[in-house]
Amino acid sequence: MKKELADLEKQTENPEFWSNIEATQTVMQKIKALRSKINKLEELERNLQDIETLNELGIEENDESVVAEVREGIIKLRKDIKNLKLETLLDGPYDRNNAMVSLHAGAGGTEAQDWVQMLLRMYTRWAEKRGFKVKILDYLDGEEAGIKSVTFLVEGENAYGYLKAEKGVHRLVRISPFDASGRRHTSFASVDVIPELDENIQIDINPDDLRIDTYRSSGAGGQHVNKTESAVRITHIPTGIVVSCQSERSQIQNRETAMKMLKAKLFELKKREQKEKIEDLKGVQMKIEWGSQIRSYVFCPYTLVKDHRTEYEEGNVNAVMDGEIDEFINAYLLQNLNKKEKS
Repeated sequence: MKKELADLEKQTENPEFWSNIEATQTVMQKIKALRSKINKLEELERNLQDIETLNELGIEENDESVVAEVREGIIKLRKDIKNLKLETLLDGPYDRNNAMVSLHAGAGGTEAQDWVQMLLRMYTRWAEKRGFKVKILDYLDGEEAGIKSVTFLVEGENAYGYLKAEKGVHRLVRISPFDASGRRHTSFASVDVIPELDENIQIDINPDDLRIDTYRSSGAGGQHVNKTESAVRITHIPTGIVVSCQSERSQIQNRETAMKMLKAKLFELKKREQKEKIEDLKGVQMKIEWGSQIRSYVFCPYTLVKDHRTEYEEGNVNAVMDGEIDEFINAYLLQNLNKKEKS
């Protein structure tokens, strides 16, 4: 990696290198990714040396007080090595890309819409802990509370590689705050994840295949949202795909973002174009209801979050809702890795 980094940095010293913007961006992204991996590896090496030094000092001084600190350091080091290994194994063609995530309320009415809002907070907190940026692209308020649907962009290295593990139906079981009788309710929400495509990937779209509508933004934005129809909704007529964006004040900017979202979705379909029906092209679209969930979040009568694909579970549901979902993602990625190795 260090040799590759040195070769790429040498390219940037050539004045002609900066004349091609697209090529420049690609190389600079590679440089950033390599530096990040090298820094993480070197930090692990430093942490290991610190633990070894502390351990040797404890032996020399016959000081048992360092045992707990050494043990804690080893546990953390093992976890960090595991995470770095998984990051290194994220070698899919789009794993390094940013991720576009869409949440939709399913069966459960107001309760399900509140569940979408809880999931949005969970993913936002997870992203913040990783140093990723989150940008809301489209937002539809719930009728009484919560959110009917929301689409957001997660910007950061390997964002798609990690978040693709979250694609599917998520189930909530709790005592509903919206039920005066205090009964237990089950709600569902779907999570869809697609990679944000690089500019150099070309997707040909016939303008005649598009229906473009404008409307007033419904999300936060002050008085501006009530004055102009800056939000944009694009329908791709042949496939029925609908994308929308209202994050920017400019209709032009919202249209550009919506087109990027549409291209990403069409590209995903194109990868499966050998399928005969458009229902197949869209992948396995499970209903957002009982029996199709990938993960269950139980608040009552006990507390447990369980992933039904990997069987990984966590009893601290509050920590999970606060963004502690790395172990679920890691379990999914490891499962896929094991399947690849067996095949």
